[in-house]
Amino acid sequence: MRLIRHILLPTATVILAAAASAAGAQEVVKIGLVAALSGNSALSGEAITRGMSIAIDEINARGGVMNGKKLVLVKRDDESNPGKGQLAARELIEKEKVAIVFGGIDTPVSAALVNVMQELKTPYMGVWAAGTNITHHGKTPNFMFRVSVVDERVDLAMMKYAQKNFGAKKPGAILVNNPWGESNQKGLEKASVEMKLPLAAIEKYGAADVDITPQLTRLRNAGADSLILVGNAAPAAQVMKSLDRMGWKVPVVSHWGISGGRFNELAGPRYKDVHFVQTYSFFGKQSKNGEKVLAELKKRYPEIKGPEDVLAPVGVANSYDAVMLTALALNVAKSTNGDKLREGFYGIPDYDGLIKTYKKPFSNGDNDALTDSDYIWVRFEGKNAVPVK
Repeated sequence: MRLIRHILLPTATVILAAAASAAGAQEVVKIGLVAALSGNSALSGEAITRGMSIAIDEINARGGVMNGKKLVLVKRDDESNPGKGQLAARELIEKEKVAIVFGGIDTPVSAALVNVMQELKTPYMGVWAAGTNITHHGKTPNFMFRVSVVDERVDLAMMKYAQKNFGAKKPGAILVNNPWGESNQKGLEKASVEMKLPLAAIEKYGAADVDITPQLTRLRNAGADSLILVGNAAPAAQVMKSLDRMGWKVPVVSHWGISGGRFNELAGPRYKDVHFVQTYSFFGKQSKNGEKVLAELKKRYPEIKGPEDVLAPVGVANSYDAVMLTALALNVAKSTNGDKLREGFYGIPDYDGLIKTYKKPFSNGDNDALTDSDYIWVRFEGKNAVPVK
């Protein structure tokens, strides 16, 4: 009997420990983040992390999701590399058992995740990358969701802005030579036809190029009276430096990639000339949610004294709203199963968010929560992205 007791007791201990571990695991719902947490776009990853963390803590403080389960954030650095992003997403899903993967600033990374998320039947939530094909990829059912801008919609908005505010009759485009640039080329060509506004020419530049004067010279010679700029902060800064060297004082309308890094430091004196799209600004009169999030940012980060200190505000705002919508989808689904959670997003009730009041933000056929009516226009003053007056 003593021998049997010695055998049974350790076994029972193992079983109880396993049961306790399983019970503990059931008390949380993990949310993954694959984003640029290092390198030239690290600011974007930090902004996304801040917005997600504030939302997660707010949700957990009021009881969590799915009858008391706490949300937990698990992060991985994709280093702006599509291959590393794919490996990170697989690890988060297969090892960490996250219910959903949030994505970062880079369209090439997010586009590379489409097949991974579809294969593993796990929802993705984009909060920055704007490539049209991230959510509009032709695969069904669609596991790719987004609270961010969409290239096709931004391209039309940039063309309209150049026409209305700068009198553009023949804009030229200078696009980074990667899948994000390709996405915008398609969108700009479509907008050009829709608006009957001819493009002078389209030129591409490499993300590592330091002299873009040849491409810009061709655009000037083609008669471009304004420029549509697409690129993240560091490469787009080289475009502005090249414009300055040429002495070409052409109006520049930009996509929002320049807000995810140190564009104001890198671009030289012409950085102030660029008007670019955003989804949110902490400047001006704020909604109740805006006041609450700004107060929390000040509380958590001593360097933030006011809206001028909130760097990459769209990363904060988009990710905050996206986490809140994800929590609502989890409550609708009552499950972390990928298919059920995907369906849960289509059943989200109206939600008064930071960016706007969402009314059925997602529907079969449109997994993008924001439209072009949700965009605002800003320019840099120092490090601050302030609304264009």
